[in-house]
Amino acid sequence: MIYSFRNSGFRDPETGVYNQTYFMEVFNREWHRHIRDHQSLALLYLCPHIHETVKQPHLLEFFMKQVQEAILRTTDLVARLNNNSFALGLFNIDEPGTQIVLQRIEDKIKQFNLEYGRQHTSHVDYELAGCICTPEQDLNIEIIFKDVESLSHELGREKNKNIELRHLQ
Repeated sequence: MIYSFRNSGFRDPETGVYNQTYFMEVFNREWHRHIRDHQSLALLYLCPHIHETVKQPHLLEFFMKQVQEAILRTTDLVARLNNNSFALGLFNIDEPGTQIVLQRIEDKIKQFNLEYGRQHTSHVDYELAGCICTPEQDLNIEIIFKDVESLSHELGREKNKNIELRHLQ
């Protein structure tokens, strides 16, 4: 396979989603646009528990394709933050809209787990944490990232709960 330089600057080569640098640039730009337009946005962290092995070399890529299909809107963004987590930026969206997206993601992951479970008799656990807010001039953008990361860690410690959305105050 020949490496494509067309997307090398802003795509994660393993999963095909955007990389962290590109996500942060776009999220920052959208944050300031949402301040100006008084629109709300949501930041989600998805932490799938996938450990790549020789028998499952593209599992993470297939998993993230399902998540991307659940987003539907081309203005929203999915990016890899590190080996264990992904960020989703949902722009110009309210809480009911965010809940719909969360439900679609959960449904796609359930479908993925059913299909994957038939072949490998296992499934992929995950946490999906998010905050929704209307950015304001005196609200620091870093706060939403800290809150979502903290919520994600809380979910990781809880049993039988893998999705939560909060309002940033």
